Amino acid sequence: MAHAHETIEDCQISEMAIVDAFTKLIFGEEQAYSSRELLIVQALRVVDIRLVRHSHQEMGGYLRNMSVREMIQLVSRMRDQLSESIGALPSDRSPEVGAAIARQPQ
Repeated sequence: MAHAHETIEDCQISEMAIVDAFTKLIFGEEQAYSSRELLIVQALRVVDIRLVRHSHQEMGGYLRNMSVREMIQLVSRMRDQLSESIGALPSDRSPEVGAAIARQPQ
């Protein structure tokens, strides 16, 4: 559970956190998104300008239609965008990312 005093700059956003947020969008979970997840959603809108006005449900459909290769490339672009935005990402790729992405529904 996030603490009320946590700021976006305090968040460490790993590739797995990006994949987790994407999974939430893909499965259409409408529960409240954390500040970290909302930051990831906003970064997705920056990385792909076509999504600027899309709802979370529409973004989930977009992600659901991606191939594994496209998803891996998008996660990499997202990580770069978030790194530029908050400068708080680890420098190495988590080994679980490829496996987690491969499990995403096609």
